[in-house]
Amino acid sequence: MKFLTSGYAADIDQVLNNALFSVDYSEMVIVRDIDFYSLCEHHLLPFFGKCHVAYLPHKKVIGLSKIPRVVDVFARRLQIQERMTNQIAETIREAINPHGVAVVCEGTHLCMSMRGVEKQNSYAVTSAMLGGFRDNARTRMEFLELIRHRGTTSSWSSGPALTCLNE
Repeated sequence: MKFLTSGYAADIDQVLNNALFSVDYSEMVIVRDIDFYSLCEHHLLPFFGKCHVAYLPHKKVIGLSKIPRVVDVFARRLQIQERMTNQIAETIREAINPHGVAVVCEGTHLCMSMRGVEKQNSYAVTSAMLGGFRDNARTRMEFLELIRHRGTTSSWSSGPALTCLNE
């Protein structure tokens, strides 16, 4: 139980470890398909799934590996998915003051699967849209479209193997 609730003891400043970099980059940054595991604070049963995080930099970026660590801090608490989604977004906003932050979490809740309504194939989707993602429908739609695409991380790996024509 100590590991599953270790997020309470985590210090966000230590988690980020000054991995904040000044950079002239203003395009969307996305880290998607971040696995999370948490415990429902109401039923004390697990919920788990994927989290997708994006932001629009404004003079600073955050080290990419720090984003899944932020997700873990808030997932490793007795939690509800809606609050966790907002906490992740607000933490990134406070850390680097970007033009916008978007977080979408998709979770399977055992409290819905094994008790109560007993719906094994259902999952919950929550979102937090701040700044440019809330105010600009095109930016929001670009993010949602980019996280919707499933598959490989590179187009190089999806096609046939490259071979030399002279062989």
